Amino acid sequence: MPEKSPIRPTDDEARALGRALIKGARFGSLGVRDPQTGAPVVSRVSVAVGPDGGPVTLVSDLSHHMQALKADPVCSLLVGEPGDKGDALTYPRLTLLARADFLRHGEDGHAEMRAQYLRQHPKAKLYIDFADFSFVRFAITGAHLNGGFGKAFVLTPEDLTPPAA
Repeated sequence: MPEKSPIRPTDDEARALGRALIKGARFGSLGVRDPQTGAPVVSRVSVAVGPDGGPVTLVSDLSHHMQALKADPVCSLLVGEPGDKGDALTYPRLTLLARADFLRHGEDGHAEMRAQYLRQHPKAKLYIDFADFSFVRFAITGAHLNGGFGKAFVLTPEDLTPPAA
């Protein structure tokens, strides 16, 4: 007897939940490949929503994960925090499959991204203008949504694009 797939057909509720998880993210777990060994490495990073509605972070060139992204921009970003009560695995989370795109000081769009980022992370004002910090925009190539037990979906970049206003 063939196994039943745990993946549900993608619907508007799953799309809305995926977009809400991105919009509400303040932190995430960034998965990269170690440039020396190829082993997976995961780091906690701050997350903000860029002017285009996609996730961004601010990273120092001195960090291990930035060195890894420069060597191989293919990465993943997990967003969605567990609540204060109950089993953490019942809370929704979204794994974004992405490609890192860097935005450095002085490049087109940096000032707008800086203002947007500071609205969401005002304490970053202490270091946002340091020369070694750059924005990393995540160009989403796919996603896996776990909406809680028995609620698994595969999402496309188009599923996660905010609707036109």
